[in-house]
Amino acid sequence: MPRRTAPVADLVERARDGDARAVARLISLVEDESPLLREVMAALAPHAGRAHIVGITGSPGVGKSTSTSALVSAYRATGKRVGVLAVDPSSPFSGGALLGDRVRMQDHATDAGVFIRSMASRGHLGGLAWSTPQALRVLDAAGFDVVLVETVGVGQSEVEVAGMADTTLVLLAPGMGDGIQAAKAGILEVGDIYVVNKADRDGVQNVTRDLRAMLALAERPPDAWSPPILKTVASRNEGVDEVVTAIEDRLTWMRGNGVLVERRRSRARDEIEAIAMTALRARFSHLHGDARLDVLAAKVADGDTDPYAAADDLIAAL
Repeated sequence: MPRRTAPVADLVERARDGDARAVARLISLVEDESPLLREVMAALAPHAGRAHIVGITGSPGVGKSTSTSALVSAYRATGKRVGVLAVDPSSPFSGGALLGDRVRMQDHATDAGVFIRSMASRGHLGGLAWSTPQALRVLDAAGFDVVLVETVGVGQSEVEVAGMADTTLVLLAPGMGDGIQAAKAGILEVGDIYVVNKADRDGVQNVTRDLRAMLALAERPPDAWSPPILKTVASRNEGVDEVVTAIEDRLTWMRGNGVLVERRRSRARDEIEAIAMTALRARFSHLHGDARLDVLAAKVADGDTDPYAAADDLIAAL
C-alpha cells in the first residue's frame, strides 16, 4: 500500500519549524523521484541560499566520519544548527548500502539541533548521490546554519563535491600513501582547506611537507585564497576548533570578494543543466523504434547522409 504524503506546503512549514520527520520525508521525496518533487523544490526555493555547505572528502580510512562528528560537536557548541548528508557506497550487486555513517555519529542522535541523513550513492560516481543537490536544498531551506556533506571515500578524480560545496575540506592521513596521492591532480585541486587527520601517528610531518610542496607549485592569482594545512586528531577532538575557524575565515573571505555568490550561481547552473539533460534523455529514450529515427538510420547506412547531420535533423524534429 503506498505511503500517504502530507501536503507539500505542510511538510515545508513543519521542516522550517525544526520537525526532523518532515525534513526526512522531504529528502525521501527527493530520493524517490516523487511526482511531487517539482512542487517541493518550488516551495523550498524562497527559503534556500542561507546555509554554509561544507564538503568533506578524502581517501577511505582517513577519518571522514570521525572528523564530521567532531565538527558537528564544535558547531553545536557555538549554538549553530547542523545538517549532515553522509553518502555511502551502494553495492554493485544488490544496490544496497550499509549507511554506517549514522552508526558512527550516534553521539548526536538525540540532539534536536542536528539532522543526520545517510544516502546511498546508487552507483553514481564522483563520491556523491545523484540526488545530493536537491537534498542539500531541503536542509538549507529547513534553516540549518551549516550543512556538512561527507562523501564516499574518493580517489584522485572523483571530486564532484567541490562543485556542490561552498567550502571543501580534503582529509589526508599519514601511513596511507597520501604523500604520493598529494602529487596527483584531481583531489589536490579541489581543496579549500587541507586537514591531516590522525596527526598522532608517525609520518605526519612527511605528509604535511609533501602537501605544502605540491600546493606551492599551484599557480594562483595574487588575491586568491591560500588553502591552509591543519593537523587534527579527530577521535580526541584535537585541532577541530582550528578547522572550524578556518572554515569561518574562508566564508568571510568568500563573502568579501564575491566568490560565494559566483560559486552558488555556478552550482545553480550545473543543477539546471543536469535536470535539463535528464529531461532530454527521457525524451530521447522513447525514440528507439521511432519511424523518424529509422528513416535517418537508413540514410546514414546507405551513405546518403552522415550521422552528425542526421542527429541535427532528429533534434530539430523534436
